[in-house]
Amino acid sequence: MVTYVQNLQDRICEALEHADTVRFREDQWAWHAGGGGITRVIEEGTLIEKGGVNTSFVHGPLPADIAHHLHVEPMEFAVCGISLVLHPQSPRVPTVHMNLRCFEMADGRGWFGGGVDLTPYYPYPDDFRYFHRTLRDACEGAIPGSYAGYKKRCDEYFTIRHREEMRGIGGIFFDHLSAVDPSHFRLAQAVGDTFLDLYLPIAATRRGEVYSEQDKQFQLIRRGRYLEFNLIYDQGTLFGLKTNARIESIFISFPPVMKFVYDWKPEAGTPQAEMCRYYQPREWAAADGAGRSQNA
Repeated sequence: MVTYVQNLQDRICEALEHADTVRFREDQWAWHAGGGGITRVIEEGTLIEKGGVNTSFVHGPLPADIAHHLHVEPMEFAVCGISLVLHPQSPRVPTVHMNLRCFEMADGRGWFGGGVDLTPYYPYPDDFRYFHRTLRDACEGAIPGSYAGYKKRCDEYFTIRHREEMRGIGGIFFDHLSAVDPSHFRLAQAVGDTFLDLYLPIAATRRGEVYSEQDKQFQLIRRGRYLEFNLIYDQGTLFGLKTNARIESIFISFPPVMKFVYDWKPEAGTPQAEMCRYYQPREWAAADGAGRSQNA
């Protein structure tokens, strides 16, 4: 898994540099107990305003509060993974997040977790269907029948519960998949290997579109929602903080600029009002292509 995520980091960064006008800055860091990671940051490009593609492999004593959360006894642990977030310049291009990880305990237990999700700011249902169908094909190729359950978990996980809305239009999310089952490693690889096909075609299509100030303001407001979720609910952020991980690498997922507008509501009949309707669970990969609401 360590070899896989480091190679995946190289592939993704190379492709993003080819698509943009700037290069990644790289920092290598060491964790106090053992291991470390590679943080790569890209900023102020024509495509990406701020993004990070990070890998880590750390090991040492598991903190007591994390052990309690995982329902295990405190013992030595090791975890490796890749985590990325890309915040685009244009509000017509969505933000994307992916995380893949493998966790192992000293007693031999281990599991895979991760997922990928999309946070768009403009209503392009065809893009949303493409994203989910490509993810579905990756999941089904690794573990037949798996997509629906992972999609449902993602909808639930990436819900901003105090606002009763999703952070974006979802994707997939999985956790505690036994590391002794080779199909679970195949799933992690399938998700990682399809990432560039998931995102770059959408970004390439939308990056040159003209957008309005209203579009930009909506992007900044939704970035505020993104920050709310990460600070309050995101397990990766909380795990990093509780294990004294490198703070710059943890907070790399935060948008560079955002807004918090008191009691903001979209104007009826606008693209923003339509987009807000999509921040609820929908069956984007449905065979009829309609992207049906799950409440319909």
